[in-house]
Amino acid sequence: MYLKLTKRFRDALGAHIREKYGLDIGIVTERPPKIEMGEAASPVSFELAKRLKRAPRQIAQEIAANLASIPGIAKIEVAGAGYLNVYFDRANFLREVQREAGAATASDDAGKIIVEHTSINPNKAAHIGHVRNAVLGDTIARVLRHTSAAVQVQNYIDNTGVQVADVVIGLLHMERRTPVSVKMLAMDPRFDYYCWDVYAKATQFFAEDKERAAKLRGETLQAIEAGQGEAAEVGQVVADVLLAVVGLLAALALRFAILLPRLRPEMLLDEHEEART
Repeated sequence: MYLKLTKRFRDALGAHIREKYGLDIGIVTERPPKIEMGEAASPVSFELAKRLKRAPRQIAQEIAANLASIPGIAKIEVAGAGYLNVYFDRANFLREVQREAGAATASDDAGKIIVEHTSINPNKAAHIGHVRNAVLGDTIARVLRHTSAAVQVQNYIDNTGVQVADVVIGLLHMERRTPVSVKMLAMDPRFDYYCWDVYAKATQFFAEDKERAAKLRGETLQAIEAGQGEAAEVGQVVADVLLAVVGLLAALALRFAILLPRLRPEMLLDEHEEART
């Protein structure tokens, strides 16, 4: 709908310029930096100023005063040295967006829409950027559900991937910890932040010897995937950091059908529970 309205504006503006000034020039639009400045803007007056040898703001004022009304556009204002700022009829815009979305999801062959978001690497604490992405993803899912779409929200967490392996290597090979000491350390509420620091140190450790890094990563990943040995035991402790992340998102009323390579049943929310949120 946005593209449709901006094209409608460009077409009307181009036709007006051809009729009023006898010029055929390309019309471009851009998004203003703030919504208070409208939904679209055109710098066409600056190009016209070069050809007409007049002040761009004067030309912009002339266009804004004489351009015929355009369906879906509430008003056009002059800004700065000569920008034409375009304000949509927002109530009509929302109605049209809802109508188009409803038509798109009303099709008999419409299937399930999967929205995957958050997907935090399971080796560190969640920060504000992760929460932002979670809120954006949840908003998209709610908007789609509002249009009667069948939506499943997924949060893919790679608890057997290289990020977890790097933390395991940092704990076992750099800090020389045992699985028991790691479990004791994990009782600290800030263990996720500790893992974050270990991961950063491990990155530097690997950079010092790439051959050693490749060997340790390969062995550790195999052990985690097989679920055998100290690496797998520590890997599970590190991956349990996910519980804190899931708890944080649950506090924000976010629910997922969570995908994990290995996941304990109590961490999985089925689609019926998800649909109630």
